[in-house]
Amino acid sequence: MKIGELARAAHCSTETIRFYEKTGLLPAPGRTDSNYRHYGPAHLERLRFIRNCRTLDMAHDEIRALLAMVDHPARDCGNINHLLDEHIAHVQVRLQELQDLRRQLIGLREQCPAEQAVDDCGIVRGLSQMETAEKPLHSTHL
Repeated sequence: MKIGELARAAHCSTETIRFYEKTGLLPAPGRTDSNYRHYGPAHLERLRFIRNCRTLDMAHDEIRALLAMVDHPARDCGNINHLLDEHIAHVQVRLQELQDLRRQLIGLREQCPAEQAVDDCGIVRGLSQMETAEKPLHSTHL
């Protein structure tokens, strides 16, 4: 199939397919005599796998690691279990960060219970007076 057909079958854009090829997640397809990309069922299966991983908020490095394991089907899946456990831990950290963010936003919102002049707005005052936190040295995700 051509790239447009693959994109429709996988519910993504042709740009997404080209990006995954460029980053090595999706193998380069063969070319027809007229130099069109020609994709087969294996491309569609791999693309769906990648898209499902992205739906689960997996980083490209995590997907790359999973694909490396999938490419060796005779091995045991212990490393896959470990990767997913790590991803679950990243999600848990992110959930906590989002809960903290929600509390902070609610606290700001409570500082301005009614419409008033911007000069008297508790939200603006709170944003101006809030301590700026240092950026964490590490990301909660790969």
